[in-house]
Amino acid sequence: MGGALGAAAGNGRGDASRTTPLRVDAQRNLEHVLRAAREVFGELGYGAPMEDVARRARVGVGTVYRRFPSKDVLVRRIAEEETSRLTDQARAALGQEDEPWSALSRFLRTSVASGAGRLLPPQVLRVGVAEDGDGDGFDGARVPQQRTQPGSGELRLVPEEDPAVSADDDTGAAALLEVVGRLVERARAAGELRADVSVADVLLVIATAAPSLPDAAQQAAASARLLDILLEGLRSRPV
Repeated sequence: MGGALGAAAGNGRGDASRTTPLRVDAQRNLEHVLRAAREVFGELGYGAPMEDVARRARVGVGTVYRRFPSKDVLVRRIAEEETSRLTDQARAALGQEDEPWSALSRFLRTSVASGAGRLLPPQVLRVGVAEDGDGDGFDGARVPQQRTQPGSGELRLVPEEDPAVSADDDTGAAALLEVVGRLVERARAAGELRADVSVADVLLVIATAAPSLPDAAQQAAASARLLDILLEGLRSRPV
């Protein structure tokens, strides 16, 4: 019996040792899928199919669906991570830069360099002014709506029609809007930011200044050049 028990115990240890690589493989596959999703969605937008993500990750599409039951779940995961990253970058700029313009420009440069603009979640880009009336603005599905008259107005999240968007998504987006709003208000109060520039405009800069080019060096150079131009457009000028 002792031999049988010993064999059983040995089998148990053997099973455990065999399952460990599976857990490691599963974690590695998850990391590959998330990295691939960031790349694919960054290049093609959140409308890209799951098959493209699986192909980029070099796993079967079934592996992707085992970790993310639907594309909505995967999109939320990527969008939440990018929103959190942007919020951290904004807080770092706010806390580490004494000069208001330096803080705002640092946030923009860091965000654009990280490529986060290509992954801004839809509920962050769907920003409007809390006033009645249609007003002029861009297509809210892709970029923020904004007033054409001077003054930023109070920003609010436009109610999300997609039932897949959770309250947590809106909470993360609201936190991002709040901290970016502080950067904007500081720069405006210091007279360094144009009076008609809003939080929506800043988000639009992040989304616009992150082109996707096949060559990494060209992409970095193009992003930096475009951001320099956009920053000059945001800055106030003496009358």
